[in-house]
Amino acid sequence: MILVSSISVLDCTLRDGGYCNEWHFGFENAAKIARGLVEAGIDIIECGFLTNRVQYDPDITKFTDIRQVSRIIPECRKGKRFVVMVNYGEYSPEDLPEYDGSSVDGIRVAFHKRNLAEALALCEGVKAKGYALFVQAMVSLNYSDSEFLGLIERINALRPEAFYIVDSFGTMGEKDLTRLFYMVEHNLDENITIGFHSHNNLQLSYSNAQKLLSMHGERDMIIDSSVYGMGRGAGNLNTELFVEYLNVNAGKNYSIRPLLGIIDEILNGFYQRGHWGYSLPNYLSAVHGAHPNYAIYLDEKRTLTVKEMNEIFDSLDADKKISYDKNYIEQVYLDYMTGREPLKPDSSGLRGNFLGRTILLIAPGKSSETEHELIESFAAGHECITVSVNFEYGHVRPDFIFLSNLRRLRELGHENLSRCIATSNITAEGVFCRADYAGLIFPDDSVRDNAGLMAVKFFGDMGAGEIYLAGFDGYSHDLEENYGRSDMAFIARNNILDAQNEGMTRALLELSRKINVKFLTAPRHVNIQSSRP
Repeated sequence: MILVSSISVLDCTLRDGGYCNEWHFGFENAAKIARGLVEAGIDIIECGFLTNRVQYDPDITKFTDIRQVSRIIPECRKGKRFVVMVNYGEYSPEDLPEYDGSSVDGIRVAFHKRNLAEALALCEGVKAKGYALFVQAMVSLNYSDSEFLGLIERINALRPEAFYIVDSFGTMGEKDLTRLFYMVEHNLDENITIGFHSHNNLQLSYSNAQKLLSMHGERDMIIDSSVYGMGRGAGNLNTELFVEYLNVNAGKNYSIRPLLGIIDEILNGFYQRGHWGYSLPNYLSAVHGAHPNYAIYLDEKRTLTVKEMNEIFDSLDADKKISYDKNYIEQVYLDYMTGREPLKPDSSGLRGNFLGRTILLIAPGKSSETEHELIESFAAGHECITVSVNFEYGHVRPDFIFLSNLRRLRELGHENLSRCIATSNITAEGVFCRADYAGLIFPDDSVRDNAGLMAVKFFGDMGAGEIYLAGFDGYSHDLEENYGRSDMAFIARNNILDAQNEGMTRALLELSRKINVKFLTAPRHVNIQSSRP
């Protein structure tokens, strides 16, 4: 049996898990999770972030005052400790009241290497207020051996309660973990606890935690985890799995049932609305040593194959990989998508195909199936050009397929390319024409390269007389209601779907001022004033 009497488990569900639901657990759920973790015997419970960058909302586990946290802490703590995290630059120790035991017991300070000196000054301020201090220098692998040893020396002078090895991007293998651990073990003051916080991009969190148990001696250690592995991207070490391992192999006595209750009654709902866990994009971010938010951004575009994502990761600047910069990745993405030559024929000749014509534009929304008889009747009874968007419509053979999505290219097959009006990011040969991708995108980030909107804009530029929209439904929170074909469905966070609906509405309203746009199928989640024929 492993001797791990000095091992503590810190559960970070209410903090790290908040990346999956924007910290909107709801007050009652947050309090219930905290109670369940106490009942399970979890040693340290992280309640969320302490920050001055938000307005306090009791339903969100971001707090602006340390006293707010006490509202979700059970009256009977059963000897368990409670902490919050402060990201460097988001809170001043001057705003902390002196520690009096009425709220959290400790504060975890997280920072990047570039902010080391200033962050350690913040740590001094936290410690001076009487709170237990936990130091998390993010992305441990970003430090050279000499830099890491220098950091440990400064930590010894600071004398916090705990210093963490942090696998921020889930890239740490056994060799890296062993190297860092022994540097800490042999150089960190013996009175300072060693902590380990990991992410699961390469599915190594569980095995790395076990490896640490086999290496450590009598020194105190804290292992971070979250219930159901809830956390950004690939998530974290699963609390329920790790404490069961400790029960079986180390003589611990954690109770699993309260953790399963948290999963069943609370977290399953969040998972269905915004899943986390292993995925190819998160794998790519890990092997490239890049912030996982880059993977999330590229994946939510729903336009790239894994091959193209990998090429984009290859192009990232080394100094930009560590910290997420939305403006940077957006520009990299646009540069990648617009970097090909449009290769379009003479525009006047192209316009001749569509000038003054009626266009029936069919998107793959649910109404393209539920109202297919209306679409068939319209196509048969009108002199119109039928165009499907990124798919082959089954009820009416389209005259053209507007193609902007690299993922959908593979599904169409080479026999359909001659009917494709492809945007210039599509490299396949033999298409009818290529349209300039850059000329069709929108300023609104939520719908910047929305295929249906790009198609409307394209045919408007070609002088179409009127455009009828079918299957332009927008997005429901119910996954099964979004597409006529189930194999086209994807999981996305509700706030992303809502933003896309709002963006589509704004863009269609703007386009309708210049182009005669009408809905054929009944509008659903996109609300534009338009008459039906």
